[in-house]
Parts: sequence; C-alpha cells; structure tokens
Amino acid sequence: MEKTIIAEGKTTNEAIENGLRKLNVSKDRVEIKVLESEDKRSFFSILAPRVVKVELTLKEEKVQEIKPKKEIILSQEEQEKAVVNLENFLKDFVKKLPEHTSYHIEKAEPYLKVNLNSSELGYLIGYRGETLYAMQNILSAVASKGIDNKVRVLLDIEGYKAKREKTLEDLAEKVAKTVIRTRKPIKLEPMQAYERKIIHSKLQQNNKVETTSVGEEPYRRIIISLKK
Repeated sequence: MEKTIIAEGKTTNEAIENGLRKLNVSKDRVEIKVLESEDKRSFFSILAPRVVKVELTLKEEKVQEIKPKKEIILSQEEQEKAVVNLENFLKDFVKKLPEHTSYHIEKAEPYLKVNLNSSELGYLIGYRGETLYAMQNILSAVASKGIDNKVRVLLDIEGYKAKREKTLEDLAEKVAKTVIRTRKPIKLEPMQAYERKIIHSKLQQNNKVETTSVGEEPYRRIIISLKK
C-alpha cells in the first residue's frame, strides 16, 4: 500500500477527500501538505480549469510489541492451596446460580482451569465473553489469596471458548482472503489478548498476509495486511 500520494480536486477539501478515498483511510490517519492551493493562481492561468494538488502521507501506526510474560510455575503446595481457595468460593457461588449448575477444577501447569456447566449461564458469558473474562480475573484473585505468586485461572462456561475459537479462526481466514483480494489492510475490532492470540496463530503460516497488534488495552486490536 502506498504511503504517500498526490491527489487533485477543484478545491483543497475536494482534493483531500479524493486522496482519502484512494488510501481508504480517515483524515486523522494522514499528514496533509497542500502543493498547489486554490489561492495561488496567476493571471495567465485564470481561464484554465481550477486544480488543487495535495500530498497525503500515511502516519506510522504505533505498534506496541509486548514481550511474552514469564509463566510462573506454582509449587505443589501453592497449587493445592489455590484449589482449596477456589473450592471454598465456588461451592457457595454455584448455590446462587441456576439449579444443577456444576463446576470442575483442573490442574494444568502453569495455571488452573475452571469449567462451569449449565445451559442457563449465558448471562455469565456476556457480550463476546466480557463478563466471563471479568469473572476469570475475580477467580484468579480468589485463587491467589494467601499465596505469594499470582495464580492464573482460565475460566470456561459451557464450552464457550471452544466455540469462540472456531468463530475467530473462521473470521481470520475470511478477512485474510479479503485482504489478498483487495490488497488493502483490515483492522479488526478490539479483542482480549487470548482472542488476538488465536488470530495470530491461525494466520502465522499464511505466506501472503501478516498480523500486527496496535493500540492500548482494552482497545488493542489486530491489523491484517499483505506481507511486504
């Protein structure tokens, strides 16, 4: 994709709009320089068609590379205490949920997995998992009580994450095909780090497109573009 283009129009605004359409970006994504203004016209060119030229240059995307966090390995004693913390919390918590709701805690170093099962827990998942991820943070805090290291807990509710993973993988393939066809990058909506990782992994072996993450949490998102 071109980073700098020259656009023309009868007025400065028209020239800018023509350039933005060509680049397929919004005005805040470019730096604008007027090359030929509508005011600078000589006596001899007064009868010639009015043409304003502007130069549009794409601003550099701020890409924040985040180094992978070093996983904390819990000792056997810490794991046992974390499980007890979760058990004490969940056995009371499920009493407030629909009848027959069950839970299961699984040790899977370097984290613990918690599964809640019931066909009536959609409200605990929320829009695209927002409530689920908030609960996951709460469970991590509960599990870490009285332990020096922070305990990482992965929560799933009625297999939501597996279904969401399939949806994101399908989305990644669909968007990649569009990028290859149009030769224009596409920016996805903000996602959780866990979901961005699914997109990155799915397209890692694609030799035609690449993925980068931009922005700050919780609005960090992925851009899928042609490989340079």
